[in-house]
Amino acid sequence: MDIRVVRAGQMYRYFFRETVVGDGRRPARTPLRAAQEQAGVPVGRWMGRGLAALGLAPREEVTEAQLRNLFGERGRHPDADWIEAERLAAGDSPKKAYRAGALGRRVTVTGVDFVFRPQPSIYLLWAFGDEETGRVIEAAHERAIERVLEWIEDEVAVIRYGKDGIYRVRPPGGLVAARFRHYEARSGRPLLHDHLLLSVKGQRLDGKWGSIHTTALHENTVAASALYNELVAAEVCEALGLATEPRIVTPGRRPVIEIAGVPHALIRWTARRSDQIAACLAELEHEYVTAVDDDGELKFLPVVSERARAKMNQIAARKTRPPKRKTQPLAQLRVWWRVSAILTSKVAADVINSLLEHARAAAAAIRARVAAVVDIALAAVDVTATVFVMNDGGRFHRRHLLAEARRHLALVLRGRRRDPGLDEEIVAAAISTHCLDITEPKTVRGREAGYRLYTARWDLADLPARPRPPTPAPDPDRQPPADPGEPAALRPPGQDAGEWEIPRIPLQYDRAVLAGAVVREKLRTTTAVRGRAYDVVAHQQAAMPEQLLAPEPADPEHDDQEPEAGRGDAIDMTALRALRKSRTDVEALDLTDDRLRRIREAATKMVNDARARADRHTAPADADAVRPDDQQAHRPQQPAPHRGRDAGH
Repeated sequence: MDIRVVRAGQMYRYFFRETVVGDGRRPARTPLRAAQEQAGVPVGRWMGRGLAALGLAPREEVTEAQLRNLFGERGRHPDADWIEAERLAAGDSPKKAYRAGALGRRVTVTGVDFVFRPQPSIYLLWAFGDEETGRVIEAAHERAIERVLEWIEDEVAVIRYGKDGIYRVRPPGGLVAARFRHYEARSGRPLLHDHLLLSVKGQRLDGKWGSIHTTALHENTVAASALYNELVAAEVCEALGLATEPRIVTPGRRPVIEIAGVPHALIRWTARRSDQIAACLAELEHEYVTAVDDDGELKFLPVVSERARAKMNQIAARKTRPPKRKTQPLAQLRVWWRVSAILTSKVAADVINSLLEHARAAAAAIRARVAAVVDIALAAVDVTATVFVMNDGGRFHRRHLLAEARRHLALVLRGRRRDPGLDEEIVAAAISTHCLDITEPKTVRGREAGYRLYTARWDLADLPARPRPPTPAPDPDRQPPADPGEPAALRPPGQDAGEWEIPRIPLQYDRAVLAGAVVREKLRTTTAVRGRAYDVVAHQQAAMPEQLLAPEPADPEHDDQEPEAGRGDAIDMTALRALRKSRTDVEALDLTDDRLRRIREAATKMVNDARARADRHTAPADADAVRPDDQQAHRPQQPAPHRGRDAGH
């Protein structure tokens, strides 16, 4: 789920002209209903509990005049034209009649545009499935949006009033939103998504209309997005007999939750924009690591931090943004999508034509192999450890725990429905057991429960950073170094600058996974929780990607033989990758002796292999260069016109 603010002027120029007609170009002087029919998209529908106060009904069609009044005229009643005409007929003055159609004060920010889109594997099933499958997925998509809107109404939205907005109140009557459905992306590939235009107007207990605090909506976007992803996947899986699986797309990053059985090559077929962005991003990264100032010195460290890469990814997305295509009816789009996928996706035609059956077969295998285990105590450990590591300085709010709890449930439940309120129970257990309240309230906002500041009760201290050795001036004929402080290798023949493998700062999610494993190990050996029935193996198995699961024994008579890639080895290798990338002191993690021995053996092998590869690719003149210690840490820099700003880890 994405979010952006809609202003009164912007609404006319963009949303009212393009978004309401399927992201196409609305012809001039064409009525809204006629433009939507030409574009082949359904009409907009009203949503929200706040419709009752305006005399509107849920799922009622959104008219052009209603949109203009509520979002284009700085927050007037959707039927303000009718109200004003009625007051004028009753003898009121024009000024009084105009005020009768107003909803409180006029505002510049009239709404917030939420964009809801399910996982790629879900809208691929919608695109290539039959009509019944499409209806089931669209119904699940719509109900998930309704649930998220209810959560925003009950837990997030607040109306500010009084001097400097010191008073805050939930809108008791709810909110008002208009929903518009789209079927395709800018590239023309399938992308089922809805734009939910949420009005900032809400009614207080005294009947007066105020404005919703948009900052609270932005702060809870991740939690709302996690809730939507969890709900839509669970309902689709339950209705169609499917299951989800975590997939590692980028090593070191959080696994994505997709429907099992949908080929990754088919998902890549829809990611045409992603390929264009990745190509542009490679060039930007090369410019970043080779940029020099007026004195010929490197402006930044010769590595790309996670924060710097995110900024460059936004730049690449803007540079490669294509113009919008002319919209077409859904039936015509389905035919074109199927033909295009068969010809260009490198997926067999029989798989595309029977995608639902393949997904159901994969779901049956997962149900027989993996038991979804939700242990609230273990989930609280994982959630707290992940949030603690992923937030700079280990300081976080309750909304961060709630978002991570919902992600955790989507990870381990494998598409099953959960009990209502289970995410809140995990957050409560995390706060009471593993979090320390460090709030220093200086304002009314700081004393609210949602804005209290926490940190973890335990500490996983890393080794202090050591000074970085001086970096030599870049040579345009040499590839950027694989590690800060190492000499630059010669560029491989036949590769351009954009094809170089740019070194990056290790990502944080692997460290978070390792921290959760360490804390779980400590809990099992702590006197206070001795005797607690922690089902750690099943808990880890449910959250493990399919490529890391241990294979089932092929012959029951040889079950006592040691498998080639056992479950314990998969867990240890995950921890090992996190350990090597985060440069964390092994001794400080208090691992078991057996696991520590295996990690050391694997780490020694990795170091020897890495040095052998480096010796083969290093120029002879640089053979005497001093290598930095493996535990050395560096702080990256973000793109900026000057040096000295640390981007953080």
